[in-house]
Amino acid sequence: MRKLAALLLLQLIACQSERSQSEIDARIADFEANIVSGIQIKGEQRVTETLAQRLEHHGVPAVSIAVMNDGQIEWAKAYGMADVEEGRPATTSTLFQAASISKPVAATAALQLVDQGLITLDQDVNELLTSWQVPDSRHTSSEKVTLRRLITHTAGLTVHGFPGYARDETMPTTIEVLDGEGNTDPIVVDTVPGTMWRYSGGGYTVMQLLLEDLTGSAFEDLLSDRVLTPFGMSLSTYQQPLPEVRHAEAATAYRGGGTEVELKWHVYPEKAAAGLWTTPEDLARFALGILDAYHGRSDVVLRQEIANAMLTPGMNNHGLGPSIITDGSGFGHGGANEGYRCQLYAFIDSGDGVAVMTNSDNGGILNQEIIGTLAEVYDWPALKPLLRTVVEVAPELLEELAGRYDVPGEFVVMLEIVDDKLWVDVPTMGRQELLPESDSVFFGREDGTVLKFVRDDGRVVAFTVGSTRAERLH
Repeated sequence: MRKLAALLLLQLIACQSERSQSEIDARIADFEANIVSGIQIKGEQRVTETLAQRLEHHGVPAVSIAVMNDGQIEWAKAYGMADVEEGRPATTSTLFQAASISKPVAATAALQLVDQGLITLDQDVNELLTSWQVPDSRHTSSEKVTLRRLITHTAGLTVHGFPGYARDETMPTTIEVLDGEGNTDPIVVDTVPGTMWRYSGGGYTVMQLLLEDLTGSAFEDLLSDRVLTPFGMSLSTYQQPLPEVRHAEAATAYRGGGTEVELKWHVYPEKAAAGLWTTPEDLARFALGILDAYHGRSDVVLRQEIANAMLTPGMNNHGLGPSIITDGSGFGHGGANEGYRCQLYAFIDSGDGVAVMTNSDNGGILNQEIIGTLAEVYDWPALKPLLRTVVEVAPELLEELAGRYDVPGEFVVMLEIVDDKLWVDVPTMGRQELLPESDSVFFGREDGTVLKFVRDDGRVVAFTVGSTRAERLH
């Protein structure tokens, strides 16, 4: 009788497992067949296409996806080609550059050092930096650069991001990057620390050196030992350049027009800011590891107290490393290196989330479409496609807005009129139509980016995107 009961129990478990897998397969099929635009326009018919069609539409060679559900990785799949010329398909083990998603992973190691008492969040980092010092200036006379400010982008430091180096170029040291001896400006404090939020990859490069000075370990070894290995991120590495023995694992990077980035990908000595090679499954393991710490289920990497602080929103809804979703329900980060675009989201209470990685400058909009579609399949309200309302504006207004706008230290944005419509052209990101919500507020048809135009004495002088201001050039 006991044997019969055990047999029936095993059959029941097997049936439940089969039913569960069939449900997962159905969700995947629904997702693959019905990709929706990340932006829905009120009054326009809803249009869906297959994932394969959207890859072709955007000219993205490959995308790799991992979906989290109820605190577990429910499924992971890769689509398209890791290298078009070689005919090498992408797999779930294919490595992509995580770009700025490197930052919250790197910040986790810094928070572990806080946990262990090697540094405090609000200590002047110059007290602990031994190989280099943040240059003093009138801005640092009363307020100092601290670890908290470095990882929340409030330290007043310059240099937004990094273009990387071709693989045949000499890679500068971290100190040479900080001193402006690479291909970016020196990293300096030009506003009073703690007074404003401004994204700074430069700040994370200071943090990179700080961690090395504190521990005496190479950054890539430190992150492997303290974060990647404990979280089970077995394919991930901060090694820059990527060791030759692993080149066949890496997705080749592509420009928006479909051409390869020179020598297949760039190298980033700014490891904390942009240097992580990883997969969506490994990023999902990172997110779930943070959630385990947050809920007190594990203290292998972080104690619950510091994990809770990590996911507490500060200035500009930024936590201690990750961004916090506006309604506070989750966290995440995006990334954009040369030829790679990626995004990570995770929800705090449900343990749901998604990591998406592509090997194209055009991947950002595709990522948004994928995430919006999955949000509908899994019912994630905070990530569902936005519904926008478009208003009529006079043609003369479009003429007034068209022109060249400078994003200081980054690039020049062109706004032009084509077929009586306003279009924006951003270097490395491509072109898209801008639609009006009012006379002064427009948004991108494909990615929803909101531009707010600024006037002085009735004349358009700039536009803002979040906290970034682009000045009109004359």
